[in-house]
Amino acid sequence: MTTSRPAEEAPICSARGCRAPAAWALRWNNPRLHDPDRRKTWLACPEHRESLGAFLDARGFLREVAAVAGSPTLEG
Repeated sequence: MTTSRPAEEAPICSARGCRAPAAWALRWNNPRLHDPDRRKTWLACPEHRESLGAFLDARGFLREVAAVAGSPTLEG
């Protein structure tokens, strides 16, 4: 049985101390630890998308950035 998330359990930003709704999924992997096809995900609000992405990109870990489906900050 599949249940949908209540609004109060919407995905939140992965930035330390941030409780804003996530709008972006930053998919990454560490090639020294993970298989090439494996993706880990950090969630980001619009305010933290750039800083979290820059952190991962500087280490060569960032693979893709995608909108979080159903994000209240992306739907008009």
